[in-house]
Amino acid sequence: MSRDHDNFADWLAPHLPMLHRTARAFAEAGDQHDLLQELTLALWRARSSFRAESATGTFAHRVAHNAALTWKRGEARRRLRGVTVEAELLVRDAGEDPQGPLLERLYAAIRTLPPVERSLVLLSLDGVPYAEIARLHGLSESNVGARLTRLRQRLSTLVKEDADGL
Repeated sequence: MSRDHDNFADWLAPHLPMLHRTARAFAEAGDQHDLLQELTLALWRARSSFRAESATGTFAHRVAHNAALTWKRGEARRRLRGVTVEAELLVRDAGEDPQGPLLERLYAAIRTLPPVERSLVLLSLDGVPYAEIARLHGLSESNVGARLTRLRQRLSTLVKEDADGL
């Protein structure tokens, strides 16, 4: 492996959980691995433009979020090419996690949110402070807090409705 590859792997490691959550929030189970690769590639390309004006996590989230939005816009074209059911079943059957059904309902609810709200939830799940979220989205801290409170309530309702519908 090259030194650049080793450095990137070390730089990327703390951001992998955020990338996985972003992929789950933007893609159905069968497409999550593909989106994860796209997000990693976007970070590889953008890393050299990082100017340390914000935390690396904030930078990584912004790049990943923008790449996920771009990927989402191209989803219709990918669907026309055909996503096989077998691939989706393989991903779902890969491991049985007792929290899996609940998490899948949560991420299905997150996928229904508009992009900015989805980003706010993901940043919150990543533990990013409200001040950073506010700066990233050009909002006030109190606005971020109010929006997240409403979003948590909405997600809770959506997940509960989905569970009741099972």
